[in-house]
Amino acid sequence: MTAATPVNHPEEPFVEAFGGWQERSILIVDDEPGMRSFLQRTLVGRCSRVETVESVEAANVLLGQYHFDLIILDNSLPGKSGVDWLQEIRELGLHNDVVLITAFADLETAIRALRAGAADFLLKPFRVNQILSAIGRCFDRAHLRRENFILRRELDTHVDLAGVDGLIGASAALQPIREAIKRLATVPSTVLITGESGTGKEIAARAMHNLSNRSGNHFVPVNCGAVAPEIIESELFGHVKGAFSGAASSREGLFFYAQGGTLFLDEVAELPLTMQVKLLRVLEEKKIRPVGAEREIPVDVRVIAATNRNVEEAVQEGRFRQDLYYRLNVVQLHMPPLRERSEDIPALAEYFVRQLAHQLGVAAKKPDNNLFSALANYSWPGNVRELRNLIERWLILGNISDVTAATNTGTASANGDVTLEAVEKQHILKILAEVGGNKTEAGRRLGISRKTLERKCAEWGV
Repeated sequence: MTAATPVNHPEEPFVEAFGGWQERSILIVDDEPGMRSFLQRTLVGRCSRVETVESVEAANVLLGQYHFDLIILDNSLPGKSGVDWLQEIRELGLHNDVVLITAFADLETAIRALRAGAADFLLKPFRVNQILSAIGRCFDRAHLRRENFILRRELDTHVDLAGVDGLIGASAALQPIREAIKRLATVPSTVLITGESGTGKEIAARAMHNLSNRSGNHFVPVNCGAVAPEIIESELFGHVKGAFSGAASSREGLFFYAQGGTLFLDEVAELPLTMQVKLLRVLEEKKIRPVGAEREIPVDVRVIAATNRNVEEAVQEGRFRQDLYYRLNVVQLHMPPLRERSEDIPALAEYFVRQLAHQLGVAAKKPDNNLFSALANYSWPGNVRELRNLIERWLILGNISDVTAATNTGTASANGDVTLEAVEKQHILKILAEVGGNKTEAGRRLGISRKTLERKCAEWGV
């Protein structure tokens, strides 16, 4: 086997693409000491971790202990070819990018390698810039693949941030939240964010991520209540080809896309009990097992969870595992409802006007005292999300009838005040009537999940 010889060359511009390789890790599998030494010397100053092994058996051990962003794999190995081993790890659920290197220009081997999932194919001997180019292409493709995945999810959820922490307003209720977010961003601890629907739990989670040392990697949100119980495991952990009916190919899960970053589990209390057991194991062992896979995969992901439910009550009723609750609730952050920070409504309304006017392509109107008066007199069961939806309707329709209708109707309590429950019920039923009973659309307008809406309707006998 011919060893490659490093040559002097100008630094490749792609090395700095997407923030460089400083957080990347590479595993080199080659039985030739000279090649292992050459590749390690070439890469050790560029990447956070570079490991070298001489056999697939040793590689299997390291893959069970650490996550590697890339594997550089020699095809001519003792006992088993690199292509055969690549096919095996793909069947086991490992999706690491692989650059196959070989001393023989064999078209059949190249085709087999690409079919097995190799990202690139290099012929020995090669120059330093050739291997760096191949690695750069792999990292760029992996980054773009994850970036596209995250952007599609964010377009679906319509999450918008204002400033670094995303929190708008200067009320006393927000100050301890801001301080807590800054402190929690500096530690890797699991956080449980509680609060009513629409209070900004995801925004707080994003702020922790953006202010942390994981901000160079992705923030991946998932609404546990919106994913069907039968596919939630595959959604989080991925699956291998043939794992279940319809699994025509292997697929990475959300933990894969959050590698090195943060996974946000919204409505975590909606997870099925069987999934709660598996999530607890992942949190404790830092490894996932794709559906149908025979081995576990190490992951480096910070988990932040959120719920609008009373989790302690769910634990007492047996709907949520106590051990998982303790594991998630290392630190708890409670988001205040909008009615407890009503002084922030003008700032929020003006921000939403600027944001939505641009999105809708309409003129940005300045909220007047009549609008602010109507907003201040409302109890906001849907919180900040409901306020955003109302401002959108106001910009489109040009009136505040929705607000005044919601604040001027309801059932009085014993002392003559309109109860929060009555106002909430009146407003929800009004929106349901407007959309012809379509709970999905009603939930979108109200800023609450369909499951929450169905639960309330069941309580009211609707």
